[in-house]
Amino acid sequence: MLAVMIRFVASVTLFVSFAALSLPAQPFVSLPDSQAPAKRPDAPQLAPYVPTPQDVVDRMLALADVKKGELVVDLGCGDGRIPITAARKYGARGFGVDIDPQRIAEANANAKAAKVEHLVTFSLQDAMKTDVSKANVVTTYLLSASNLKLRPILTKQLAPGARIVAHSFSFGDWTPDKVDSFTDVEGRTRTLYLYIADGKVRQ
Repeated sequence: MLAVMIRFVASVTLFVSFAALSLPAQPFVSLPDSQAPAKRPDAPQLAPYVPTPQDVVDRMLALADVKKGELVVDLGCGDGRIPITAARKYGARGFGVDIDPQRIAEANANAKAAKVEHLVTFSLQDAMKTDVSKANVVTTYLLSASNLKLRPILTKQLAPGARIVAHSFSFGDWTPDKVDSFTDVEGRTRTLYLYIADGKVRQ
């Protein structure tokens, strides 16, 4: 009887250990809107703030084939989950920009909680004026019209071989190198577009 109880306790302990390993390292924080400072009036809003679900973030980074040490730039970074996940999961460097000080505050808090402050930085700035020339990967979750505004900037600055992953909205008539459509954990259909820079500037 004692042996059976010991085996039972050991099994429960092992189960709990594996369950703990599957938990997210840190939930992403969100500051109350009542504490939100004003957005930058000199920068255009390229999309409303809608957080990308974590399983979609993981899929975007996998589609981009992110490597350790690469630079991932997220234009419209929100609470920073894409650069933070790239750093935590792949050992990549991350840089995120947003025009909303509240989002930047959240991103910095999340980077600190995830212990990746040495790998990621966030800046309150206009995505249209962001230098992406050193990026290996650029991610966007912006409206179609905003992507079209960014297209000549990205294709001019990015080195051949750099990757762009766009969530939900494509870059117009620029044919993507790969399209990934799937159902997320909430049952919603998602589409991701992968573009590989080839040195050709697209207006």
